[in-house]
Amino acid sequence: VKIVESGGGLVQAGGSLRLSCAASGFTFDDYAMTWIRQAPGKEREGVSCISSRDGSTNYADSVKGRFTISGDNAKNMVYLQMNNLKPEDTAVYHCATVVSCGSGSDSWNFLAWGQGTQVTVSS
Repeated sequence: VKIVESGGGLVQAGGSLRLSCAASGFTFDDYAMTWIRQAPGKEREGVSCISSRDGSTNYADSVKGRFTISGDNAKNMVYLQMNNLKPEDTAVYHCATVVSCGSGSDSWNFLAWGQGTQVTVSS
């Protein structure tokens, strides 16, 4: 299994970024894909999830209305469009495979992770 994230960078508050996640080595359609972020000194936070089976999604309250997750099963790709970014969004963003999105991040059973991509939002 291989998961590779890209698209991170430095952006001013209020700006946008689009993260990409390329997955391979497993049957993409059978699982769900998540974005998780880890900031220094903070707990890991599940940001969003999308089911490759039916396209259903869920989001952390902290990003609802600002972030949008999407997927392309034909390309084994997942994206995270991040708008109206805030300094508190600064973190390393990881893409990970889970069995299903379930009811939210507390129910996620991680199967594989990527190395992550740094997102820095300046005030």
